[in-house]
Amino acid sequence: MPATPGLKPDPSGTNTGGAADVAGATANGPTAADLKNLATNEPLALKLADVIGHDRIALNFMWTLVCGFLVFFMQAGFAMVETGFTRAKNAAHTMSMNLMIFVFGVLGYWVCGFALQMGGIGAVPLAGGTGLLNGEFIMHLFGKDFGLFGTKGFFLSGVGYDVSIVTLFLFKVVFMDMAATIPTGAMAERWTFKSFVIFGFFISMFTYPLYANWVWGGGWLSQLGRNFGLGHGVLDFAGSSVVHMVGGVSALAGAKVLGPRIGKYRKDGTPNAIPGHHIPMAIVGCLVLFFGWFGFNSGSTLAGADLRIGVIAVNTMLASAAASFSAMLYMWFIFGKPDLSMCANGLLAGLVAITAPCAFVSTVGAVIIGLVAGVLCCLSVFFVERKLKVDDPVGAVSIHGTCGAWGMIALGLFADGTYGDGLNNVPGTVKGLFYGGQSQFVAELIGVAVNFVFVFGVMYAFFKILNRFIPLRVHAEVELEGLDRYEVAVEAYPDFNQRKTPFS
Repeated sequence: MPATPGLKPDPSGTNTGGAADVAGATANGPTAADLKNLATNEPLALKLADVIGHDRIALNFMWTLVCGFLVFFMQAGFAMVETGFTRAKNAAHTMSMNLMIFVFGVLGYWVCGFALQMGGIGAVPLAGGTGLLNGEFIMHLFGKDFGLFGTKGFFLSGVGYDVSIVTLFLFKVVFMDMAATIPTGAMAERWTFKSFVIFGFFISMFTYPLYANWVWGGGWLSQLGRNFGLGHGVLDFAGSSVVHMVGGVSALAGAKVLGPRIGKYRKDGTPNAIPGHHIPMAIVGCLVLFFGWFGFNSGSTLAGADLRIGVIAVNTMLASAAASFSAMLYMWFIFGKPDLSMCANGLLAGLVAITAPCAFVSTVGAVIIGLVAGVLCCLSVFFVERKLKVDDPVGAVSIHGTCGAWGMIALGLFADGTYGDGLNNVPGTVKGLFYGGQSQFVAELIGVAVNFVFVFGVMYAFFKILNRFIPLRVHAEVELEGLDRYEVAVEAYPDFNQRKTPFS
C-alpha cells in the first residue's frame, strides 16, 4: 500500500491529527466536502476542527497507552500463577523466566519482530490513517496477492520513528510478550535457562511476528475475504489465536520435546499429581490477569471513542465468570468436590476464549462461549496429561491453546452482525454461522488450522535443533535438588527446609 505522497514521520507529534480526522468520525459528523467548504466560508471553524481532530487522535493515544500498561501488568499475573502452581524449590527460576522473557522479547521485537508483523499494515487507525508502514512482502499466486511479512520499521528507525508508530509498538509488544510467556509455565521446573534465553529471542523475532502479520498486519489470512469471499478473512479481535494459540501451541511443542518432570508418570503410564506450593499466590495471579484483560480486549479497538468498548469489557467479564462456573460444576460433578485450581484455570480459559470474538458477539453469546470454555479446559487438561503424556504444570496448553482455538471457532459461530463494517477491506458487518455467515466460519477454521500447523511445526523443529546444541533440560540431580540455586543463583526460600524428592 503506497504511503501518502510527501508524508513524513512525525517524532514530535505536533503534526499528527487534524481536521481530516474529524471527517466521518461519527454518523452525524462533517464530511470531507463540508470541511472543504469551511475552508472558504468559515476559516475559524476549520481551525477548530483541526484542534478537535488533534485531540481525537490524542485520545486514541491515551486509550491505547493506558490499555497497553494494563496488559504489561499481566506479566505480574503470569509470574504469580506459574510460580504458585509449581514447587517451592523452583520458585525463583520460574519467576526469573517471567521477568526475563519480557526483557528478551522487547529487544527482539524491537530489532525485527515489529517490522515483520506490522511493517506492511499501511494506514494506522491509531493515527488517523497515516501510511508510513507500507512495506509488505507479497507473493503473487493464482492472480491474488499473499502478504507474508512486513519490511519497514526495523529498530523503530526511519519511518518507524513516528509518534503513532512507537505508540502502536508499545501496544503490540506487550501482546507479543504474553504469547512468549505462556510456554514458561508448561516447561517449568526442568528447563535450562540458557536455552530459554534463545527461545525468548526466537519467538519474539520470528514465530510470533509472522503469524501475527498474516492476521493483524495485512497478511494473507486477513485477506481471505477480499481474495476468496471468505467473510472478512481470518478475524481475531484481540488475540485468541495470534497471542494465545501461538503461546499454547509453542508450549505443547516445547513440553513434548522437553519431556515430563521426574516422577510425573508411574511405570504404567498413569500420572502422579505434583501440587503447586502456593495456591493463594496463583489465585491472586489469576485476578491480576483478569484485571489486565480489560485492557487486553477493550484496548484492541485502538480508539477510545469507539463506544463498542463497553460491550467488549462486559463480554470479557461474563465469559470468564461463566467459564469458571462451568469448570467448577464439572469438577464437582466428576470428582465430588469443586477444585480451586480448575476454577482459576476455567476463569483464564473463558478470558482466552472470548478474546477473539469479544467485539462481535452479544452478552448471551459471551456467556455460552465461556460455559463451553470452562468444561473444554478441564477435558483438555486431562487429555494432554493422560493421553498425550505431556507434562504441563500449569495447564498452559489447554488454557491458551485449546481454548484459544475455541475462541476463533466461537467467533465464526456467534458473531451477530452488529459490528465490524469494513474490516479487512470487506464491506458489511461480521456475521457468524448462526447469523448466516457460513464463509466467516470457514475463514476461522482456516486460521486455527494454519496456526497449529505453522506454529507447532516451526517450534517443534526449533526445540529439537536447539536441544542438539544447547540442552533444553537440566541434569536429573539438579531437577531433584531444585533449579533455583543451580540455574539462577538465588533461592526463593533459603530459610525453609525443603524436601528434595520427585514430588517436593
